[in-house]
Amino acid sequence: MINVTKTYLGDIDKFKTYVEGIYARGWLTNHGPLVCQLEERLKEYLGVRHVILTNNGTLALQVAYRALGLNGSAVTTPFSFVATSSSLQWEGIRPIFADIDAQTWNISPEHIESRIVSDTTAIVGTHVFGNPCAVERIEEIARRRNLKVVYDGAHAFAVRHAGQSVLNWGDISTLSFHATKLFHTIEGGAIITNDDELARKVHLLCNFGIVDVDKIDGIGINAKLNEFSAAMGLCILDDIENILQQRAEIAHRYTTRLGDYVDLQKPQDDSQLNHSYYPIALRDEQQLLRVRSALNTNGINPRRYFYPSLDTLEYLQPQAAQTASRSLSERVLCLPIYPGLQLEDQERVIATVIAECSLGRAPYQAPDLASAI
Repeated sequence: MINVTKTYLGDIDKFKTYVEGIYARGWLTNHGPLVCQLEERLKEYLGVRHVILTNNGTLALQVAYRALGLNGSAVTTPFSFVATSSSLQWEGIRPIFADIDAQTWNISPEHIESRIVSDTTAIVGTHVFGNPCAVERIEEIARRRNLKVVYDGAHAFAVRHAGQSVLNWGDISTLSFHATKLFHTIEGGAIITNDDELARKVHLLCNFGIVDVDKIDGIGINAKLNEFSAAMGLCILDDIENILQQRAEIAHRYTTRLGDYVDLQKPQDDSQLNHSYYPIALRDEQQLLRVRSALNTNGINPRRYFYPSLDTLEYLQPQAAQTASRSLSERVLCLPIYPGLQLEDQERVIATVIAECSLGRAPYQAPDLASAI
């Protein structure tokens, strides 16, 4: 089965060398040398001031809300992974959904303004599939309404906007380093901020509020990354340019071949994307189900990502219906994209999608690979 993604593992001998060092030191966690090394390398690579590694991306969001002192409600997107909103609810912050832009698939600035209420303390946006939000317009709204801004950047590793990392926007951005991501630490995440005082708070929150062996400064939690995960991250970071290049080539082939058959996400202006996913939007849910079934029959496992629209979740009610998000969530399917995806396998994906989206639904025929290159 060709899955929607495949974890990139890097050089095993390099990883073993790091692991041998861990065994020799006997230092497995609590801000070990590999964690510190990875934080420094990520700061340089991403072009940001502070990177605080965490043991997953959901805790990164929860710590971010705590560090910013959020309460009341937050305006957020209904078209995202469930953790974006469930982490708010978990922290006692009421999610209020604002609908998405039908082209970029990100939270719409026009809808944000209308959803702000008296107890709103923040805007929480997601760079959906690595496509940057309208960060300048959101910043203007936040400044005018005295709100904090958090970006769920789980898909936005190495994404650039207006000549710099998209992670430089907002008060805090978070990353997920789950094994399914293009850069990963097996499990992990990170909190990004350019504010020194916020970074200090985040460090304390991630380690139970412990300042030193004799002092605890406020409440905290255990959100620290371990040395084995950091070792994997260092290995993956060494190969990141090759990973991004392969993804770009696969995405370009999809776009060239499928652009006339499906709807595609519109890239944000002045942005450099990372091709972390390859989503397509079908005509309607019935067509999506047919395409998915045909792909499954041909040994391909796509994913309905994101589904359902978060404004429909029972535990987040009552919510106003966000029609653009609900419509899109019923039509979006993510196709396989990962380093090492074979050309013949991608051609099988493309041919299957085209056959199901074309009149007559012609049966799949093996492509001429020589002409496809």
